[in-house]
Amino acid sequence: MVSRVRVWLNRTYAENVFFMDQLRRNPDDRAVEIHATHGDPDSPVLAAADSAELEPEGLSSSAYVEYALDQCRRRGIDVFVPRLHQAAIAAHRAEFAAAGTALLAPTPEAIAVFEDKVVAYEAVRAIGVPVPPWWRVRNADELLAAVEELEAAGHTACFKPASGAGGVGFRVITRAPFSLVQLSGFPSPYVNLDLVVDALRRAEEPVDWLVMPRLEQPEVSVDCLTGPDNRIRLAVGRTKNGRRRGFTLHERWLEPARRIAEGFGLHHLSNVQFRMFGDHPVLMDVNSRPAGGLHQLSLCGVNVPWAAVKLALGEDPGVIEPPFLGADYTVVAGPRALRSVTLPAQRAESAVAREGIVVPL
Repeated sequence: MVSRVRVWLNRTYAENVFFMDQLRRNPDDRAVEIHATHGDPDSPVLAAADSAELEPEGLSSSAYVEYALDQCRRRGIDVFVPRLHQAAIAAHRAEFAAAGTALLAPTPEAIAVFEDKVVAYEAVRAIGVPVPPWWRVRNADELLAAVEELEAAGHTACFKPASGAGGVGFRVITRAPFSLVQLSGFPSPYVNLDLVVDALRRAEEPVDWLVMPRLEQPEVSVDCLTGPDNRIRLAVGRTKNGRRRGFTLHERWLEPARRIAEGFGLHHLSNVQFRMFGDHPVLMDVNSRPAGGLHQLSLCGVNVPWAAVKLALGEDPGVIEPPFLGADYTVVAGPRALRSVTLPAQRAESAVAREGIVVPL
């Protein structure tokens, strides 16, 4: 009898409920048991898991590695998909292997390259992948110089944190004065230059921003599955143009993505994002983890999460060619049940309310 596969996802984003769904619906009909941990008791991934725990807060990266090793030993985890503290965990791959756990994560060296967008842009440009012009800015004067140079070349300037993920902190610079237009409708990513400069001049600490031209659609997000031998097993592009989504196997997107994944040791699942700069695609970002939209490749007849788990277990799936490309689609959110999990502080408050007693935290 083939044994059950135990998979752990730590403090991941809500969309990975679909990642978990696909593991259970794997084409090999293999039994999969999923463990999830998170700091938010209302995270959907906790409810979607077979077993779940709240993670301790405030752990250093080294302390978190010890916590993770303990989880793997106690839970008998076969494959660990780390997001939080990914680099520190990957650096201890041998210790996890000794505990019987395979890591579904790249090398620590590859993770380090793509943690900082400036380092990443310099590295991929050195292997011939086109990148947009950029400026690293830390204060108001540097921001003004970058914006003026971009505008003089006919571009709209934007900025984002040099380290970050998920579009957090992304803003587009505008010269239009702040007015009631900005207070009607939904919040906008556009921010007035004078307001940003004023905030920077009043800030007590320098920022660490990347300033660059606003890139145009389509955005193409290439999901890659790469073996520890640095060879791609799968690369498929997901296109985004407004609400419309689709798929592509065009080499203008896949070839540079393969070059990055194979060249930097982005083993297992990674995601390489491109947008247009003029008439040419350029790199926008690289994620050393599975993308939130990875499950959408099921519309092309492939189950990438399961292929990645098999690869981590040493069961090489070989090169995967999608049997077809799905039709264009759009994304609609749906409800998910929550798990009945409470934080220690909430349990203490409940006890006080019921009994009038003091409970140590």
